Amino acid sequence: MTVSRRVVLGSAFGGLAVSAFPLQARARAAGWALDNRMTTDAQWSDFLKKQDLLWARMPTVWHEGPFLGDGLLGSMVYKEPSANKVRFTVQHGRVQDHRPTYGSGFGTCRLPVGHLTLDPVGTITAVDWRLSLWDAELTGTIVTTAGRITFTAFIHDELFVADATVTGTEQVRWTFHPEAANSPREASEAPPSGYTHNPTWTTKTTGDVKQVLQALVGGGQTATAYRQTGNRLNLSVAHSFPSTSAAATTSLQKVQNAQPYDQLRTAHQAWWHAFYRKSFVSIPDQRLQSFHWIQLYKVASATRAGGPVMATTGPWLEPTPWPGVWWNLNVQLEYWLIHGSNHLELDSVTSTLDQNRAQLTANVGSAYRADSSGVGRSSDMFATRSVGTPGSGAEVGDLTWALHNVWLSYRHTMDDNLLRDVLFPLLRRAINYYLHFLASGSDGKLHLPSTLSPEYPVVPPQDTTYDLALIRWGCQTLIDAAARLGIDDPLKTKWQNTLSTLTPYPTDTNGYMIGGSTPYAQSHRHYSHLLQIYPLYLVNWDQTANRTLIEKSIVRWHALTGAHRGYSYTGAGSMYAMMGRGDTALSYLLKFFDPTTSFPCRANTHYTEAGPVIETPLSASQTIHDLLCQSWGGVVRIFPAVPSAWADVTLHDFLTQGAFLVSAVRQAGATRFVRVRSLAGEPLKLKHGLAGTVTATLDDGSPAAVTDLGGGVLQITLPKDREVLLYGGAAPSLVIAPVTASQPGAPWGLPGTPGRYEAENAQITQGAVESNHAGFSGTGFVNFDNVAGSAIEFTVEGPATGLTFGFANGTTANRPMAVSVDGGAATTLDFPGTGAWTTWTTRTLSASLAAGTHTVKLTATTANGGPNLDYLDLG
Repeated sequence: MTVSRRVVLGSAFGGLAVSAFPLQARARAAGWALDNRMTTDAQWSDFLKKQDLLWARMPTVWHEGPFLGDGLLGSMVYKEPSANKVRFTVQHGRVQDHRPTYGSGFGTCRLPVGHLTLDPVGTITAVDWRLSLWDAELTGTIVTTAGRITFTAFIHDELFVADATVTGTEQVRWTFHPEAANSPREASEAPPSGYTHNPTWTTKTTGDVKQVLQALVGGGQTATAYRQTGNRLNLSVAHSFPSTSAAATTSLQKVQNAQPYDQLRTAHQAWWHAFYRKSFVSIPDQRLQSFHWIQLYKVASATRAGGPVMATTGPWLEPTPWPGVWWNLNVQLEYWLIHGSNHLELDSVTSTLDQNRAQLTANVGSAYRADSSGVGRSSDMFATRSVGTPGSGAEVGDLTWALHNVWLSYRHTMDDNLLRDVLFPLLRRAINYYLHFLASGSDGKLHLPSTLSPEYPVVPPQDTTYDLALIRWGCQTLIDAAARLGIDDPLKTKWQNTLSTLTPYPTDTNGYMIGGSTPYAQSHRHYSHLLQIYPLYLVNWDQTANRTLIEKSIVRWHALTGAHRGYSYTGAGSMYAMMGRGDTALSYLLKFFDPTTSFPCRANTHYTEAGPVIETPLSASQTIHDLLCQSWGGVVRIFPAVPSAWADVTLHDFLTQGAFLVSAVRQAGATRFVRVRSLAGEPLKLKHGLAGTVTATLDDGSPAAVTDLGGGVLQITLPKDREVLLYGGAAPSLVIAPVTASQPGAPWGLPGTPGRYEAENAQITQGAVESNHAGFSGTGFVNFDNVAGSAIEFTVEGPATGLTFGFANGTTANRPMAVSVDGGAATTLDFPGTGAWTTWTTRTLSASLAAGTHTVKLTATTANGGPNLDYLDLG
């Protein structure tokens, strides 16, 4: 496609004074305004319902089941092992041990709390669950031999809330099971010498509230309080340190003072409904689109600014060798997607580092504490972990990399207070730690003594590429920050000299090396030696002289395959997206979803290696972002690497560096328009991707001040709180709406056949769920009593034009049933003999079901009852 760089500076639209109208009014008066069809509750509910996770069979492990959370309290739902019960785990992001002597794996690790079980009277025969993203709640039914349990569960403000109803002789019976407060790492490793287990919990009852109280050897307390009132349950967990009693008081009061159920649910839904509206992304790959929205739900369930930084498991603790915070990749990848999606309210990295400055100082040796800070590979939520020294082969750059995340938050907000008060002073101390050890060599270059490239098994003798990249990024960022803030820092000359004399990155014929004298010679899941390419972008595709080196380095990294993990694919996807190679980038991303890979994405979009690790699926969402919009190097790039299969894409209020909100629409493989709103008045350089003559108009109809920089990049003067609209050729329709899926995909979770409703999940009158005749769908079928009037009622979602029933009839007699929709007039449908009870076939009836919820009821009309009914398919 040939793209003209000719720009029309203005439009035919009239203008009004900027000060006379708010922003949207200015746009309408000027003759253009976005037609946003994602504004109402109904529009959002309808869209997100299509992204929901579904379960038509019982999940048996944590990475199959639903998950709930509010940034602190978390629950995963799956079958209780070896029992006829449903487990709801109860874990909390603040619950940890406080014995740093024993390291982050044991002494300051996250600790288990316990789990609830829902204990039915009858044997569970079927489940039908939905994890609603829009409402952030789990709803569904559990069918048993004694009846049916219909339930709703959500977590809000550190309160687990469940409500249920029953039929038949079923009952709502909840049991809380405390778990020993021992390190989850014990599942794979013996505790260190001298370590003692925490004591057994105690219990307490205050009125109708029960509590489990867990004392800790290192001080502090964890307390769980819960109350079942009728069929409703409230549960809360609190943790205190150093207090050995405050948690008990907090958890008790949380349950005692809980708002009524309807008020809690309304407040809960209000938070989530406001959350989703901050940005919008729609792509034509249905399964990836759903995945992306599930990750937004996941990250908001796992963390909130001001709370603890995410551990490797998030708030959903399970047995794992990594029961803490890992700073050498996990933390960084966990949070990347919050920036583009416009969710800085989830940035607990910045708040954690800000709140724990004294600990970051204490983490370095006493000789360096006057001006330096650091953090070791893994820690607790307070960043408690000493860092080694260059020259010892230690991993020393992790704080600097974590501060890159803080920098990203700064760059997406252009908040000078964040820059001045948090990023600049912390980064200054992190870089100072490096500066203590850099030394000039015989070549006149600065060299760094031996440090570890995270997770690579060979330690370079000097000049580890990971650290050289972080030093370069840190020094340049400090120089830029000082200039912006007007700080005449005495270290400025040292930063400049470091940049000019630091040794180049070690390279060989295969590209970037791990470090000096250390080639990339064995498979490595981590891209620590490629940090300068991604995510730092110090070496990037705009630098044409570096393209060959970039490409061969990435090719070499993925040529040695034995150690690759999920984030190896998401990282490569983002690197190829930087190159503008959308199809290649997507091919790497899709490897993460390929079940034949060693460590693929799991049924509920979580991920596991030796234990749960939350960062990889979240980083996959960032790879999707990188396909759609990039803003590194001071240029906002619109649709820079959209795969050829994605002809239609919608972005709205996507947040970029420079604090710009971007809306853009791609249709039939071409960008139709771009709208940019400035939140900070920063200079805007825009690689727009528009074809033909480009029109650029401000929100008041006046011409935009535009300079063509070449290469499809425009520099646009855009004051704070103003908008600019760009399009090529004739003025397009400015509609923001979901795109039509060109690549359908099954829902996440454990869904049944799309459009299928299993009979065992329906409402049964005079019949039973059985599974003694092979060949049925789902978990069983319905055997009706041999009486007229035996019946089944399905609740289904339209639209549909036909009803297809799967059945078997092992007799020679017809077993007709009257079929009615929404209680209307019945139509008799014959179910003739099929020759055997294991011979399954179908019968179809025309019907007209509009969009929405409907009931379909079948009633036996003869004394023989109905056939064995397997399912209903909507057509």
